[in-house]
Amino acid sequence: MTSQQNTQTMKPATAAKKLGVYLEATPAEFQEGVVSRAELAALQTEPPQWLLELRSNGPHPRPVVAAKLGVSIAGLARGGVTEALTTEQIEALKAEGPEWLLRERATQADVRKEAARIKEKKADEAAQRS
Repeated sequence: MTSQQNTQTMKPATAAKKLGVYLEATPAEFQEGVVSRAELAALQTEPPQWLLELRSNGPHPRPVVAAKLGVSIAGLARGGVTEALTTEQIEALKAEGPEWLLRERATQADVRKEAARIKEKKADEAAQRS
């Protein structure tokens, strides 16, 4: 008896998330099909022109926009940014420096400092135990 290897596939939304691109900006054939793990790996190692273009110019999904602005996704929502932005729009926001963006960047910096402090404290406690 031979066993058949089932190909694992994922929905286009999952593949777009793994690729870090905005699903609605991808080609129709990507949005309408399913993506196998092998196809995803191929897209990651040798991205086609449309993927390179999306990654460099956008529109970008909210996690990418948040990272490029140095804020959290919740900070984007508090700032009124609820949709995908292009690289050009992100750069314009950075240049404009609205008050909400400065406030959210400061909040994000505080969160990172606190996380580093907690990590260091846990490492010290672990070192004392051993």
